[in-house]
Amino acid sequence: MDSSDDNRDVLARVADALERLAPPAPADLALDRADAFVWQADTKGLMPLASVSALPLDLLKGINRSRDTLLENTQRFADGVAANNALLWGARGQGKSSLVKAVHAHINQGRSGEKRLKLIEVHREDIGSLPTLLAKLRAAPYRVIVFCDDLSFDAGETTYKSLKAALEGGLEGRPENVLFYATSNRRHLLPRDMIDNESGSAINPGDAIEEKVSLSDRFGLWLGFHKCSQDEYLAMVDAYHAHFDLPGKADDLHRDALEWATTRGARSGRVAWQFIQDAAGRAGRSLS
Repeated sequence: MDSSDDNRDVLARVADALERLAPPAPADLALDRADAFVWQADTKGLMPLASVSALPLDLLKGINRSRDTLLENTQRFADGVAANNALLWGARGQGKSSLVKAVHAHINQGRSGEKRLKLIEVHREDIGSLPTLLAKLRAAPYRVIVFCDDLSFDAGETTYKSLKAALEGGLEGRPENVLFYATSNRRHLLPRDMIDNESGSAINPGDAIEEKVSLSDRFGLWLGFHKCSQDEYLAMVDAYHAHFDLPGKADDLHRDALEWATTRGARSGRVAWQFIQDAAGRAGRSLS
C-alpha cells in the first residue's frame, strides 16, 4: 500500500470519527399534524392533540385587562412582529391556563397552512430538555408558543437555570419563531424562603437574590390574576349558563352558585365552571 492509500485510509477513519461525534440534524417535528402538542422529552418528539379544551374567549370574565393584553401580544407574534414572553401569575383557578388556550384558539380562527399558530406544552419535569426542543423548532416554518403550565421551582432545584438559559437564548438568541408563555401561582416562580435562604448563605446576598428574581424578569409581560369578587364570580356563572342554554331562573342560579362556592371555600373561574358542570348534569345536559 503506497502513501496515498495510507492517507486515504487515515482520512476515512477521521471522517467516520467526526460523523459519530457530530450531533444528528434535528428531526422533523411534523407540526402540520395538529395545532397543539405535548413535548415528550424521553423520545424527543411531540404528541399531537386532536382537540384542546379551549373556551370561547368572551366567556372568560373578570380578567378583561389580562385577556386584552395577552390577545394583542399573541396577535403580534402570529403576524410576525415583535412580541414578549408572558408570565401569567396569581391565585389558582382564576383562568390563567384557560386564557392561554382560549387566545391560541381565537388567533387561529380564519388562519390556514403555515399561518396557523402552534401551541406546545412542556411539562415542568421536562424543562431541562428545552434546549433540545428549541433546536428542533428553530428551522420550523410555523410560529410556536411554548407553554409551561403551573410552573414553579422548589428548594434545591436547579432546573430553573435551564429555563433561564432558554429564555435568554444563548449565543444564537431565542428562535425568532418561538415565544414562551408560563402560568404560576408565584410571581417570581421561586418560593420566597428559597430566595432568602440562598441569599443568607451567599457571599453577596444581593447577587443571590438578583439571580433568583431575574428568572421572572425574562418574561416581558407579567399578568396578575387575583381572587374574584362575588359579582365577578356570578358574572362567570351567568355567562356559562347563557352560553350552554341551561334551564333555571337567575335568582335560583345565583343562590345555588354562592352555596357551591361557600362549600369549596373559594370563588374563582374554576369553581364557577365546576358549578356549571354540576348544574348541567342535574339537568341531564352535556357541555360538549
